[in-house]
Order: sequence, then structure tokens, then C-alpha cells
Amino acid sequence: MKRNGLSKAIQLVMVGTLVGGLTACGGGGSGSSGSSNTSANNEGTSVGAVTGFGSVYVNGTRFKTDGSVNSDDGISREDQLEKGMVLKIKGDWDDRGEGRADAISYDDTLRGPLASASWDAVASTGQLQMLGQTIALTNQTVFRGATPEQLAANPADYNVRVSGWRLDDGTFRASYVGARLAGSDFGDMNEAELEGVVQNLDAVAQTFTINGFKVDYTSAVADDDFSLDQLKNGLGVEVEGELNGAGDTLIALEIDEEDDFFDDNDDVEISGDIYDFDAAAGTFRINGVLVKLMADTEYDDISAGSLENGVFVKVEGDFRNNTLEAEEIEGRDGDAELDGVIEQIDLTNEILMVSGVKVQLTASTLIDDDDSDDDRRDRVDDINAFAVGDFVEVEGRQRADYLEAFTVEREDGDDDDNFELEARVDAISDTSVTFMNLEILLNGYSVTGIKVGDEAEVEYNKTAGGEYQLTESIDN
Repeated sequence: MKRNGLSKAIQLVMVGTLVGGLTACGGGGSGSSGSSNTSANNEGTSVGAVTGFGSVYVNGTRFKTDGSVNSDDGISREDQLEKGMVLKIKGDWDDRGEGRADAISYDDTLRGPLASASWDAVASTGQLQMLGQTIALTNQTVFRGATPEQLAANPADYNVRVSGWRLDDGTFRASYVGARLAGSDFGDMNEAELEGVVQNLDAVAQTFTINGFKVDYTSAVADDDFSLDQLKNGLGVEVEGELNGAGDTLIALEIDEEDDFFDDNDDVEISGDIYDFDAAAGTFRINGVLVKLMADTEYDDISAGSLENGVFVKVEGDFRNNTLEAEEIEGRDGDAELDGVIEQIDLTNEILMVSGVKVQLTASTLIDDDDSDDDRRDRVDDINAFAVGDFVEVEGRQRADYLEAFTVEREDGDDDDNFELEARVDAISDTSVTFMNLEILLNGYSVTGIKVGDEAEVEYNKTAGGEYQLTESIDN
């Protein structure tokens, strides 16, 4: 499918049932962390990306907050957060998608000058290089301060902060990329931040490497309860400091062991990419957290046989003895995409009709706008801003008769009058092909080789009589 390369958000699906109408979502602004009408089923820690504001939406829950954020990276208030940033929230939440945040923490994954960047606007994929690290960009990455095209055109012009997920090979996948012009900072006293696993430790020279990038810790102090004497190969650490003149060494000023996401006996949830998957042992890791599959682990939108390195999931369970015992594993990968025009809006049920396809919004749907002056408006205002005639790009999960939206991005428009859909075929006749109750007339074009259940890419338009018709033959 053609994509225009504009920012997308991290793919997430809803934790519990849909947060119903806009009235149920509240009117915006943060509530108090000291009071809530939430009937909590879980009390513990939730780790995931921000998908909306008016309170903070993480992992499908609207967490009421007191507006404060714990961070060492120049962020102290909720109004400094951006969609796509990965947060750690201590609090409670229920299965209706309502919660209360007792504490919110944010930590940059990487921060520093950008060395190089690439971006494929058609595939909506790319890559950043910084501090010797490789960061994958996808159509789920949220960009602020510069578009991916601008970063790719002039990477040396920017410093960036990245919030995302470390993968099994030590590389990263960005959930959020914030850019500022070179020479400006992010409100943190340290120029650069790098996280990863200690390798090639030389205690005499006081150096080590993280995924091949050299760290000199002769000037460093240990942060919190950590001691530099505890450094060892294989230890996960966070390093902050400044680059040497050549830009090939991080002069560490602060070193800390990677934060423990969870406390023992926590009810927890975390989303991210699987790595270190061991089918025989029934274990894998997400962002350093060891996950253990249990005999009664439930699977939602994914099967146990589909678990493998690189698959994006959300895990809920109990954290005991440094292990997350999985109660439920939920698949987070989208399987359908739609580019089209909003034809109808049902605000009460949070439903959009987009070029003949019913699109259901959820508490986890991230709504982005390529021409909005307010990147942090409340979720209620995000939804109220939709208008019939808006051109949108939707990515999500295909259901029997609707598309459950993970991301919706409002666009300026398209270069032609065609709509685009990538989804599984539900029915084929001599005259039409059907996806999610959308019947598209063949209009003389070929569907040779296509059968029910196949994933297909179609381009189509709407006739003056209100019917939909193909504008080219179908590819699969």
C-alpha cells in the first residue's frame, strides 16, 4: 500500500471493553491522583506508550493523574509528554479502561546528535543511527519537531530523543522520535543518553562498550543505589554524559543500572517486542523483563504457536521472583490498512465510516494529525475534530464486519480520488469482492488468483450512485 510517510503511532489494542461515548471519556485535563471513582481490579504497574491525553491513556486505560512526572530527562509535568512516549505508571486500573496513576515515570531510551537517517515514504519504514546504535522507524513511530523526511534529508541538523523498545540484537524500534535543531537541548544537563548491555569491560582503563559504542566512565558517578564497582559484562545500564570531540566515545557522567519496571508481587502489564524467545523453556523477554508462559496463560488475537522474536505483544500477569508470570498475552500487530475519506461519524459509539468501511475507535486508538497546531489536545477533542470529508489513514485489526483502529491519522488529502485498502477477502462473486461488509464492484478488473481468506491490496472509488468499484486489478 502506498503511504505518504507521515508520523504514525505505536500499535496498541484495547485492554478491556471499549470506553463508550465521549461523555464517559471525561472532558479533558488531568484529574487528581488522590481520588478516583475507579473500581480497580488491578493494582500495580503498567508500562506502555501514550496514546492520548485528557488524563493519560496507556495500554488502553485512561489513568487519572495529578499532572506530575518523575524523570531525569528534563520532563517533570504531564503537559510535557507526547504521544508515543513509553511510560511506567504505578497505580490501579479496572477492566472498563479506567485507572488512577499514583506515579508516572519517563526515561529517554536514547538521546543525542543524529548521525544518519533514512526514510522510505512508500513503505513508511526507515532507520536512525546515533551513538553507534541502529533505531528502526515504522509507520507506528510518532515524530515531533521534524518529519522523517526532514531527518533523512539533513540528519546532522538535529539532536533527537528516542523512546522505544530494545530488540533482541541490541538495536531499537522507536515508538517516539522528538527532534530539535543541533545546538539545542531537551532540558537535561547531559547531552547524550544510551542504554544497553555492558560489554568489553576494562576496569583498569574504566571503559566498556554498549553494542559496539565506547563508554569512558573515568568521570562518572553512580546514580541512586548503584555502585560503579557493580559494573560487569552482561549488566543492563543507562549512561548519561557527553560525547568526545570525535563523537565516537560517550564520556559518562552518570551511570545507573537499568530500572526495574516492577516490584515483586505486582499486578503488571507491559507491551513491547519479544526477544530471547525459548520455546522449550516457555520464556521470552520484553525490554529486559523475563516472561514465563504458564499452563493457564490465555491468548488474545495471537496463538501460543505464533510467539517468536520480533512479535509485538502486551503481557498481563503477576511479577514474582523477577519473572512476569503471564496470565494473558495479547497480539498487537495490525493486519489491515485503509486510506480513505470519512463519510459518517457516530460520536456516541466512536465509529467512523471511512470509504465504506466501519472503523471502530477504542481507548487505545492513537489519533494523529499532520496539520494540527496542538499535538497534545485531549482525546475528546481529537475525536470531535473529525469531520465528514477528512482524508484519513487507518491501521488496525480486521474484525468480522469492521476495522478496529490502532492508529488514525488525518491527512491533507491524496493525489488522486482513489481509496486504498489492504485486508483479508471475505467474499468473491462474479461481480464483486467483499471486505468487512464493504462490497466493491469488479468494474471489469481482474481478481484472478484471489480467493476468500487471502490478504489483498485494492484501489477503489465511489461512483455518483454511491457504489464502490475497483480502479485496478487486485494484487495479493
